[in-house]
Amino acid sequence: MEAKVALVAGTREAYGLGPSLRAVELARSTWHHHTRTRVRYAEKYAHLEASLKAIAEAHPEYGYRRAAVELRETHGYRVNRKVVARLHQLGDLPLRRTVTRPKPSAIRRAIDAAGPRANLLSGRLKAEIGALEVFYTDFTELVYADGARKAWLIPILDHATKYVPGFAVGASANSDLALSAWTAAERTLARLRNSLGGVVVHHDRDPVFTGYAWTGRLLSAGARLSHALRGPRDNPEMESFFGRFKVENRSLILDAGSLHELTAVVRDRIRYYNRVRRHSSLGDRPPLTIIEDFYREG
Repeated sequence: MEAKVALVAGTREAYGLGPSLRAVELARSTWHHHTRTRVRYAEKYAHLEASLKAIAEAHPEYGYRRAAVELRETHGYRVNRKVVARLHQLGDLPLRRTVTRPKPSAIRRAIDAAGPRANLLSGRLKAEIGALEVFYTDFTELVYADGARKAWLIPILDHATKYVPGFAVGASANSDLALSAWTAAERTLARLRNSLGGVVVHHDRDPVFTGYAWTGRLLSAGARLSHALRGPRDNPEMESFFGRFKVENRSLILDAGSLHELTAVVRDRIRYYNRVRRHSSLGDRPPLTIIEDFYREG
């Protein structure tokens, strides 16, 4: 029940309360009863909030049992440990556990040391970038199965033509998924240009894109890696693509019942995007038409 309520709470703003409840098969009366109970419980024990936060900060390794003892002996509140467990579970007083950050890789340290020079597109006139010279990529989350499931999409997007030569859809945003997208793009680009030598691939400093698997694979293909230093603000073309793609295909994505169906939907819509959809920034022509004209003129 807790999991269903949490799922509805996380999706109701985007999809509405009714569709969210139907997606997890939760009665509206149960939802209202549970949320009212949650609020009353949190309000009843609101006086414990400051003390429990202080305990979590001083002793991040404590679970609810030891937190209850500390609450009694140090702060003077004699509360059943089940109450502490419930408050942690509700999320109003989250247990602040210490997370050890991994040591940055040599690649990440080199990128950080390069500073602004790591962004190869900074200061470059975008209008002077030719077809299939600069590509953008990133992960974005897709909510499907009427809001009950989530997956990740990673496309490879050309700057000048808006063409997507490759993409991948999967359950996790990891190196394997990123390399699947790149492999698909390589196969397509092999038919359009002699080599990938010198192409720029721009993305953020996500661990996947600063990892050895991704970096080694692209460098061995002759690509040059460019890193956004300010997250999405340094990769607006990719964010714009994600915004259009998810808005235009929202109902089709939501209707997909499985990851296999979702992948088929994305494949069909990217084919449409590449071959049929007219782009105002391209003079109301599809990306593939721009590429064909470019190579015909060349």
